[in-house]
Amino acid sequence: MSSSLNVPNLLSLSRIFLAPLVVFLLTVRIDLDIPYLVNLGLNITYGDIFAGIVFIIAALTDTADGYIARKKGIVTNFGKFIDPLSDKVLVVAALISLVELGRLPAWMVVVIVSRDFVVSGLRMVAAVEGVVIAASWAGKAKTVVQIVAISMMIFNVPFAFPAMWLALVLTVWSGAVYLANGWELIVDID
Repeated sequence: MSSSLNVPNLLSLSRIFLAPLVVFLLTVRIDLDIPYLVNLGLNITYGDIFAGIVFIIAALTDTADGYIARKKGIVTNFGKFIDPLSDKVLVVAALISLVELGRLPAWMVVVIVSRDFVVSGLRMVAAVEGVVIAASWAGKAKTVVQIVAISMMIFNVPFAFPAMWLALVLTVWSGAVYLANGWELIVDID
């Protein structure tokens, strides 16, 4: 267990612990408007700002943990498990909070979460068959756009909803790419 508690894995774990803080800051409203931003036409509160900062810091740990793990050669089975799990916990926590605030329709969250379940299930089947399904560039693009769009929605900035639509399109598209590439693993062809 001690070799599993390396810096990359601790960074991954930090996302799981930061996710409830994002939810708290967004949903337990700190409704003090920031006058300067209100004058600019931005409807943003201190809670939104703090939640956004925590979300961005947590999202950046995903880049840092992968970089450190590869650079130092400390990839572990625990890391392979906890890294994607912590990403999903952070993103789903933020998305559910945005639904509660009325900034995002629930159906969008269902599509995003469903895609993640499908891809995770495909990866589990592949692992049983001894096949590794690496992250595709479509999946990486989806992740970046999703994080940017969620951050924009947390900060309640203009054009956040169109950015979320782009994230949704990339989510569905990357899921379709994973399914197309792994179709033979899940369909028994005699």
